[in-house]
Amino acid sequence: MVNAIEVHNMSKSYGRVKALDDISFSVGKGEVFGLIGPDGAGKTSLYRILCTLLRPDAGNASVEGFDTVSQMKEMRRRVGYMPGKFSLYQDLTVEENLKFFATLFGTTVEEGYDSIKAIYQQIERFRDRKAGALSGGMKQKLALSCALVHSPSILFLDEPTTGVDPVSRKEFWDMLGTLKERGITIVASTPYLDEVRRCDRVAFLNHGHISGIDTPEVILEQFKDVFNPEPPLRPSMSEMGMDSSAPEALSQGDGGGEPVIEVQHLVKAFGTFHAVDDISFSVKRGEIFGFLGANGAGKTTAMHMLTGLNQPTSGTGTVVGYDIRTEYEQIKRHIGYMSQRFSLYEDLTISENIRLFAGIYGMKDKEIARKTDELLERLQFAEHKNDLVSSLPLGWKQKLAFSVAIFHEPGVVFLDEPTGGVDPATRRQFWELIYDAASRGITVFVTTHYMDEAEYCDRISIMVDGKISAIGTPEELKQRFQQPDMDHVFTYLARQAKRIDS
Repeated sequence: MVNAIEVHNMSKSYGRVKALDDISFSVGKGEVFGLIGPDGAGKTSLYRILCTLLRPDAGNASVEGFDTVSQMKEMRRRVGYMPGKFSLYQDLTVEENLKFFATLFGTTVEEGYDSIKAIYQQIERFRDRKAGALSGGMKQKLALSCALVHSPSILFLDEPTTGVDPVSRKEFWDMLGTLKERGITIVASTPYLDEVRRCDRVAFLNHGHISGIDTPEVILEQFKDVFNPEPPLRPSMSEMGMDSSAPEALSQGDGGGEPVIEVQHLVKAFGTFHAVDDISFSVKRGEIFGFLGANGAGKTTAMHMLTGLNQPTSGTGTVVGYDIRTEYEQIKRHIGYMSQRFSLYEDLTISENIRLFAGIYGMKDKEIARKTDELLERLQFAEHKNDLVSSLPLGWKQKLAFSVAIFHEPGVVFLDEPTGGVDPATRRQFWELIYDAASRGITVFVTTHYMDEAEYCDRISIMVDGKISAIGTPEELKQRFQQPDMDHVFTYLARQAKRIDS
């Protein structure tokens, strides 16, 4: 096989941190080659070197026979690069983004149209819409079109589907399949195991070293403790019972067994467009409630109303006993919230982050001091309390962010795709934290695009076109729709969407 990429004894350091440590590998022409590994493994540094955005400290690499340092101009014309977060200009339209990227490579959209036609035609009718207003799936298609407009022979994709719903992810990888048929070499990193299995070969990169290169089946089996860990253990029923440590806010909001969250006929309209279109549901104390939906289905808008960030157009709802229409400031003080990016301040220390968020939630200084010490001991962070958050491993950041979100013992914690882009072993550890919080009576309201995580929830709702299409336990939904797992249930329902821009 003729190789499209050759890497020889490459190293790259940032101060004392070795991002890449003497790595060597090759990628064949027309191959779909996967790069997998935990956050901080060195994947992005490798991409930037291969795309001529960084120089290696040692070793060398060639792409299509051109050296990445001495022949970078010739090489760049042959390479397409799609970094994480899509690399789009949010305030430019679809058409303006495409023209800009074509200009960067000294070409025009007209000249490169045949290269992107099959993908771009799916979004071309939205050419005048700003990129920031696109759904996740549409952003994917635009970013891929921008990366292909100059007709490259090699495509580098750095976790391009993180934060995108399962249906859009499948469509994206189907598009990659058509590119492979055209002979384009593809190097892609991904935290999703179904995507890993669609590669011809994968390399497991860990702490700057390549631990193994082989077929997906061999690598996933060889490193199954990392990529296929056992599901998290749920506490026993006795551990799930109420005890003296149950949050006071829950007792106040629960109202003697009433739901912690209750929504009736909730609507949020933007002009004539109903982002949330008459939804009703309730969530009980200590329940783990999965709130699922494809990009553009309306779940983010619904969550904004429940967390007090936006008020409904019509309908009613309460969260921990407070009215979402009139008491949204009280709601903000009695809930916890954690986003995909962990909500931490990178330039503050561990203890400073804890104190900052505790103060925002209105806790008293003495209580903050006492609980901070308790939390640092419980997380085994006491010796690292003065470390900057930016220096922490990803798993530590995740654990800290979740602990900070429930530090004030809220009645409910909202988790907005908290494990996006995180490796399976770290995700498993995070779900053990979720189970522990639920066992203490904290209601967990979680959105996720990982369908294995949907299986861990007590109940799930799935939104389609602004409405709740189904709600129930994972087992109930699988039986109702006669599907083998939640991934198939989600795909079955999401494909019934009629909104043309979702």
